Order: sequence, then structure tokens, then C-alpha cells
Amino acid sequence: MHSIIPQPGLGTFRLKDEIVIASVRSALELGYRHIDTAKLYDNESAVGRAVVSSGIDRSELFVTTKVWFDSLDADGVIESLQQSLSRLQMSYVDLALIHWPSPNNAVPMAHYIGKLNQAREMGLTRHIGISNFTIAQVDQALACAGGEHIVTNQIEVHPFLRNQQLVEHCQARGLTVTGYMPLAVGKVMDDPVLQAIASNHGATPAQIALAWVVSKNIVVIPSSTKSAHQQSNLNALKIQLSDAEIARIDALDSGDRIANPDFAPNWD
Repeated sequence: MHSIIPQPGLGTFRLKDEIVIASVRSALELGYRHIDTAKLYDNESAVGRAVVSSGIDRSELFVTTKVWFDSLDADGVIESLQQSLSRLQMSYVDLALIHWPSPNNAVPMAHYIGKLNQAREMGLTRHIGISNFTIAQVDQALACAGGEHIVTNQIEVHPFLRNQQLVEHCQARGLTVTGYMPLAVGKVMDDPVLQAIASNHGATPAQIALAWVVSKNIVVIPSSTKSAHQQSNLNALKIQLSDAEIARIDALDSGDRIANPDFAPNWD
């Protein structure tokens, strides 16, 4: 399935100040064109500075940001995105996501999906999407007025959390799945199965994990501060895993969810 979202993206979660500036600059120099940030990451200003200083035309870039759940009520979604754009020094983002569904449905989904689509109609964002939504919530969001414009659900996907039912459901509904934490915050490096497959390919376990996520038609957004690792992540997209290798990695799924805050929905 062709996605409007470039593969791969650069995740910026937990990266701040000069570190995120160097990371974004380096990635752009290597050819990355998709940068993923969020209001919550408290780094939009730094990301914006890095983009401006790169000299790359804005039209060549795909920038994603996200609205935190404290901004879902009233006009909060629109105000949050306007503030994000100000920090990013941009007139629009390419993709605006609802970062998490409203905890305990405190704000009706129809309200904030409607406001997200209004932001799209205002030109604040080219595309809209959701993040960390369950199967039932995906269906609910798509059924909301404006929900027909949703293009992605960004969720945690890595060899230890395949998230298969949700991934396949989103794809069946025509959504691109964007997978965050594809390296399971480094845990993939220590896995014997990934190490063995990596040695067969003259690759690293991290590259094998990324190649596996990509084999599922998922857009990956690994986070990396080192240019060498960023290049390695790009190279991982060229690795072709055999069906047998994919099956061995599939079998690593243990439901090991890393992003599971107390306000998370009831997962599938």
C-alpha cells in the first residue's frame, strides 16, 4: 500500500536542545525527509531551528507533530497546533496527530476529531491522524465527522510487541500504520534470534528489527542521535528478509509493551 508518509522517519522523543538539533541536521543531510515530533516532547523549537538552518526547502519535508490530551476540549486542538507551528517556525505541518485518545473518554471523540479536521481545513496541517488508538477507537474515529480524512494510527510496534490485530485492522481500513519504538529502546540488540539473522545478512540486530517492521508495510520512526546509526537505519530498508526469517521474528512477540502509561486505553 502506498503511503503519503515517507519511509523512514526520524523520531525525536526524549531528544532535547542541541542534541535534537544535531540529530535532525544529521538526518536531513543523510536524506531523511520525515521528522516526527510532538508538543509533549518539548523540542519543537529546537526541531524548527534545525530545519530552518538545514536550508532544505519546506516543501521537501514531511513534519509530524501531536496534540496532547490536555488540549482536546473546546478549541484546544487548534490552539495547540497553532502554538506548535509557532515553535516550529512553520506555517503548516504535514501531519497532525491526536497523541492519545482522551483518557476515560473525558472529551467526546467526535469533538476532538472534528477540531482536528477543522485544523486541516484551516491549513494548519495537510493531513490528520491518530496515535495509540485501539481497534474499537480506530473505528469510532473513522466514523466521526472529519474522520474520513485520517491517514494513520501511530502505535508501538517491534519484534516483542507485534500488535498484529491492530496493525492488520488499521491496514484493512485503509490507514497507514506508523510504528514507534521499533527497536524496543535497544532491547533488540540483545536478542539471540535477531543476532543470528543479523549475522546471516552482515547486518545488526537493529537493522533486522527495522527490516522486519518495514516488511509489514509499516512506516518506522527510529530515534537516533548518531549519524552512523541514522545511516544504518536507512540501509536497513534495503534488507530483504526471507519468509522463514520473518516467521522466526514474528515468534518473538511476547506482548512486551513499553509505552503503557496509566492513562492508556484498554489495549487489544
